[in-house]
Amino acid sequence: MHMRHPEVEKRPVSRPYALPSFTSLSCFEAAARNNSFKAAAAELNVTPAAVSHQIKALEAEMAQPLFRRQHRGVELTEAGAFLFVAVQRGFEGISGAVREIRGRPEGEDVIIHATTAVSAFWLTPQISHFWSHHPETVVSQVVSDVEPMEDRVDLSIRYGPIPDDDGTYVTLFTDNIVAVGSKEFARRYAVASVADLAAAPLVHVTTRRVEWTGWKDWLGAFGVEAQTGKRTTVNNFMIALQLAQDGVGAVLGWERLIGTLLEQEALVPLVPDHLVSPHPFYLQIHPRASAEARFVAEWIARQAG
Repeated sequence: MHMRHPEVEKRPVSRPYALPSFTSLSCFEAAARNNSFKAAAAELNVTPAAVSHQIKALEAEMAQPLFRRQHRGVELTEAGAFLFVAVQRGFEGISGAVREIRGRPEGEDVIIHATTAVSAFWLTPQISHFWSHHPETVVSQVVSDVEPMEDRVDLSIRYGPIPDDDGTYVTLFTDNIVAVGSKEFARRYAVASVADLAAAPLVHVTTRRVEWTGWKDWLGAFGVEAQTGKRTTVNNFMIALQLAQDGVGAVLGWERLIGTLLEQEALVPLVPDHLVSPHPFYLQIHPRASAEARFVAEWIARQAG
């Protein structure tokens, strides 16, 4: 005699991490880094339609848009920029573990670390120019606002005081720091002086690694002791620039670094005053750097000068 066993209720297995699919995150990261679905598709060796499909699915899961679709590409929304920083941090951790396990192979690329803003606005155009003269040299970037392990990269581009130690550092350039915002922001708050800026909404950037010069120092240089308007704080310079373009507040920008945004008038100087940056952008040459990496470093230094 056969007895029927009661049906065992199947309970859904909970995942330890609240994550979308890795495919959608990979497509998102590539599109955000390249500001283009088409460029992301070429990098991932898939069609632009496939990238678009994955990102639409991710946006549906997030219940909000992550990109603004533009005629010549895409740009991150505030939510997209926030997610991009988190995804980069996660991918950087995974990449570091994989490299540690594999070890460094012979003949590896020259690897340069830079923050998202420095890579997008200054380093990537420099590397493209380098390749036009030296196509045989492979240069890769670790683009991250999270500090990678030093034995993973050959060169790093940083902003801040040059360390007083036995390391090898090369000053690239100093820059003028200007207060910038959208045209609509300037009209709305009738910004005409540094004192007007202090009473307007300002976007502050606070990070643990990059010592970006802040509003306190900038305002103080012109005799204004403190901000009295609304304060918004983010931990990523690219997010701060996007907020400024959206009219959320004014942000400090380095003229040479954000030259493209100024040329396009996506951001405009709000007052004629500027502050010469107290710190330079500089290149760190790590101990593991090969002769080829040092050649790249010399070339970058010449271009900066």
